[in-house]
Amino acid sequence: MFAHALLLLAMASSVAVQESQATSDSLLRPPEVPEIQSALVLTSDRPELGERLQVVFWPEHRGRAERVIRTVESRPVLPGIPPEYPRRAVLFLAPDEARWVALTGGRAPHWGAGVAIPRYHRIVLPVFQTPWDGFQSESRTVRHEWAHLGLHDYLSGLRIPRWFDEGYAQWSSGGWNVQEAWRLRLILAGGRAPPLDSLSLVWPSDRASAEIAYLLSATAVEYLVRESGTRGMEVFLERWRESRDFEDSFRRTFGVTTGTFERQWLEYVKGRYGFILILAQSTLFWLALGVALLVLFRIRRRRDRERMARLRASEGPELPAWWEPPRTPPIGGFREEGPPKRREDDESVDPTERAR
Repeated sequence: MFAHALLLLAMASSVAVQESQATSDSLLRPPEVPEIQSALVLTSDRPELGERLQVVFWPEHRGRAERVIRTVESRPVLPGIPPEYPRRAVLFLAPDEARWVALTGGRAPHWGAGVAIPRYHRIVLPVFQTPWDGFQSESRTVRHEWAHLGLHDYLSGLRIPRWFDEGYAQWSSGGWNVQEAWRLRLILAGGRAPPLDSLSLVWPSDRASAEIAYLLSATAVEYLVRESGTRGMEVFLERWRESRDFEDSFRRTFGVTTGTFERQWLEYVKGRYGFILILAQSTLFWLALGVALLVLFRIRRRRDRERMARLRASEGPELPAWWEPPRTPPIGGFREEGPPKRREDDESVDPTERAR
């Protein structure tokens, strides 16, 4: 009987190992992806990452795969989340549109720079185009999608409002650059900003509107962190994970409801990125530009004067020396005057002196 029990236990363990192996193989090599058997897998040498990150790529993109590994290794820990999250991430480098569609299920926009699918622990980056030359860089895209997986893994399948999901990923990936900040100012000046609650319901499908939504979501999380610090974000996520109630955890942590927060956030965004700030910064910009041009003009003018002085010092006289008449007449006199007159022919001589 005991031997029979051991045999059943061994068979159950074997089945569990096989199922785990099959699950792992399906994560790394989804059967619906064309030519998946020719793909290669790269892992990190860092002990804190280990098997948590695996990059699946095709042979012609090994350099990209190594660069992605280095990007994650440089900043593997996400703010406000324990360092072991995400516990698993399989990052695919899609070499063409067919494999991009197969890996994303055809639901990702054609202009997308990256997609995270938490259900499959999957990140997909398109390497058959270069979408990073516009909205954000490749390294920020990798960190952005890494943050998506970490947040969803830590919250254990909770439904996350889209504005918070995207805002957290944008904040975790490095925040703002100057171009994005100015773009948001122009958006607010034109009155094209949608309300925050609309971002929770419908995410824009066209690229221009989606980029506006990304920027606004990032400012919302930026405002939360500015008011409560990274520690406040950590407490909020921990409470949300335990209570599984977003609104209650938000109110207990930040002291306001999401409706009040939205009004405060709008005031913050308009104050920091609004039209008045554009005018103020534009005035300062043109004033600085005018001063710079004036300084450059004076430097150029002084340099031209010094250059002209050097040229005048090095140039010859206006007429060559041999053009000037000699100071004493030459022997025989000047040609145009003829030979010198004899003394006796000189009318100016006294006649009395001739007789002598």
